[in-house]
Amino acid sequence: MSSTFDIQPIGRFVGQSAAIKRPREIACFSYDGKHQFRQDDSSIRYYYPPTLGADLSKGFDTFEKLDDEEDEHLDSLLKTIMAHEQKAGQRVEADIITWRGMMTKFRNERHVLPGYNVRSSVLISRYHKTDLNSFVEENKKYKVESQRRQSQQVSQPSRPSQDMMSFWGYKFETLCLLPATWHETPRDYIENRENEIVNNHAQYCSVVKTGIGSSVMILGGEVDAVWDSKPTDGSPINWVELKTSADIRNDRDMVTFERKLMKFWIQSFLLGVPKIVVGFRTPDGFLKRVEEMDTASIPGTVKRRGKGTWDGNMCINFASSLLDCDGVWRIRRKERSSTIEVFKIEETGHGDILPDEFINWRIKLVTKDQ
Repeated sequence: MSSTFDIQPIGRFVGQSAAIKRPREIACFSYDGKHQFRQDDSSIRYYYPPTLGADLSKGFDTFEKLDDEEDEHLDSLLKTIMAHEQKAGQRVEADIITWRGMMTKFRNERHVLPGYNVRSSVLISRYHKTDLNSFVEENKKYKVESQRRQSQQVSQPSRPSQDMMSFWGYKFETLCLLPATWHETPRDYIENRENEIVNNHAQYCSVVKTGIGSSVMILGGEVDAVWDSKPTDGSPINWVELKTSADIRNDRDMVTFERKLMKFWIQSFLLGVPKIVVGFRTPDGFLKRVEEMDTASIPGTVKRRGKGTWDGNMCINFASSLLDCDGVWRIRRKERSSTIEVFKIEETGHGDILPDEFINWRIKLVTKDQ
């Protein structure tokens, strides 16, 4: 069984956006320096401005890079939700449970950019025994193959490799992060962050409850840093998203950056991250300047002063229109296509998205409520 969802005409997504519920953190978890799961906030990091002029290529040969080819599915997110439900004694009310990255794809797919060949493949499982939640995850095999193709692309002469440019982002994070608050961190550590070994194994992941229109969502995603400290009274958290981009030298660079801003905005907006810090670099990877951006103001700024390459309301309306399914589905958009294919691969079941531990827990909850 299959159907299609046409991106065009995109005009039908114009207008006031669907109602948005402010993301609220309900739980969190960490991966430690060896990428082992921990049910705590031990990997939270704190923002402190980096030193301008730093060489973002320094340390590439000692980079401790996470091997992300193993398919972890939604396991860590579901473990955290299960622990939250066990503590509360009831299940979280949500229509969709997924990683933040999946919803980023859904809001981004409607934007057909000239010269951009966007291809994606996503699995959706709506499993009745878990009391009708939809669980969304990326097709890992496709993602790994796509990353491998990108890594093998031959760079133009005198240009850095794809792997090196990817490293620049992790290096920038290392330059911006502290393991504790500023007053608790030794001055020597702050001044020598450029010499720290870059390791992307450790992560702090926030689990938030949010909503678009009538759909309630539980989203999990990595958060780079907190601006000050994490409040304990449930008030909004001053998270910071860290990004890098080539410095803007002309109109063409501005258009490229504006397109990147769409993804920056979506990623931060979904988890309730209020501030984005962008490190602008030279073509050969030296940190030139840093700019702080208010997440909520980005769509308006693009509309008023930018090149008008995207519209925030359209992104939101597109996403709210796409997800509505039962069984196990695959959503796929082929290269250069203006159509999203939606086809069922299982009438029932969960497509190996859900671990047995979580399924058994939800069955227990459903039985308890009957």
